[in-house]
Amino acid sequence: MTDMPPIPPVDREKIARQRHFAIGLFRLSGAFVVMIGFLAIMQRFSWVQGDKAKAFGAIMVVVGLFQFVVVPRLMLALFKRTGS
Repeated sequence: MTDMPPIPPVDREKIARQRHFAIGLFRLSGAFVVMIGFLAIMQRFSWVQGDKAKAFGAIMVVVGLFQFVVVPRLMLALFKRTGS
């Protein structure tokens, strides 16, 4: 038999800080995606112009808003469900 070392205690404050950081990071990246979408709609990029720029920008804005609003709430619900 091998002797296993004891499992260290869970630091709930450290886990809470990590979860808060992850949620904040998702919101920040969502805001950047929304900004890129609006810049594309305004046709500020040379690689996408015209109607394609407007469609691309609209998609980016919707995805960014989803990432900014919905994903953090889903993560929070997941964190509450795990109970750790």
